[in-house]
Amino acid sequence: MRKQEKPDDIYTSKGTIKKKVYEKELARLQVELVKLQAWIKHKQLKIVVIFEGRDAAGKGGTIKRITEPLNPRTCRVVALPAPTDREKTQWYFQRYANHLPASGEMVIMDRSWYNRAGVEKVMGFCTAQEYEEFMRSCPEFERMLKRSGILLIKYWFSVSDKEQEKRFQDRLLDPTKRWKLSPMDLESRKKWLEYSKAKDFMFAHTDIKQAPWYVVNSDVKKHARLNCISHLLSLIDYQDLTPKKIDLSERPTTGVGYVRPPLEDQGFVPEVF
Repeated sequence: MRKQEKPDDIYTSKGTIKKKVYEKELARLQVELVKLQAWIKHKQLKIVVIFEGRDAAGKGGTIKRITEPLNPRTCRVVALPAPTDREKTQWYFQRYANHLPASGEMVIMDRSWYNRAGVEKVMGFCTAQEYEEFMRSCPEFERMLKRSGILLIKYWFSVSDKEQEKRFQDRLLDPTKRWKLSPMDLESRKKWLEYSKAKDFMFAHTDIKQAPWYVVNSDVKKHARLNCISHLLSLIDYQDLTPKKIDLSERPTTGVGYVRPPLEDQGFVPEVF
C-alpha cells in the first residue's frame, strides 16, 4: 500500500512541515490553549499532564510551547530534582502528591512518579522489592486520583535510536544546550535495550482504562508538538469563554500639582543597543 502523498504547500520534500505552516498552526493551537485555561478556571477542573519518554525525546520543547501563552497561576510545570535523603524515606508517591493541582489548575509534570519504572529500575537506584511494589501500587494510586476528581493524562514521547543520537550530538555542539547532557544521560545512552524493556513492562502494568498511555511519535519535533497539543485539547470538552472586546476609555491626565522626580536620579540599564 502506497503512502499518501503530502501536499507540497504544507510539507517540505523531506516530509516535514514547513516553518510558516508550523508557526501558523502553533499560534492557532496556543489560542485554543488559552481558551482551555479559562475553561479550567471556570469549571474548577483539576488536571495533571505527565510527560515521559527517553532523554532528548522532545518533552521539554512541547511543554514550553504549551505553557508559553498560559498564566503560570493556572498552569504550572513540576520538574522535580533527585529526592533528598529525607524524601527517600517517605512513601514513594508522597513528594509527587504535594504538587497535585487544586481546583482550577493544570499541572504539567516533566517526568513524574514513573521515574521508578524507568531510570531507577534501569540504573539500579531502587531495589527489586521497591520496583515490584511500584508496579502494584501505581495503578491504584492513579485510580485514586481519578476518583478524587483529577483528570490524569499520560504522554510517552517515542524517539528512535538514530534520532536520539543525533540530538545528543547536537547538544555537544550547542553551548546553550550542553547543560541538557547530564552524566545520567550519557550513561543511559548505553542502555537502549534495557530502557525499551522497562518501558514495555511499565505499559503492560500501568496502561489502565482510568489513565491510559498516549504515545507521541517524536522523531520530528515540530510534528510531535502539534500532534500532542491537538490531542490534549481534544481530551477536554471546553467552551470558548473569551470575553467581549473591551473599549478602553480615554486615559485621565496627570493629577494637578504632581511633579515627577528628575530622570537623572534613577538608575537606568545601559543602552548597549
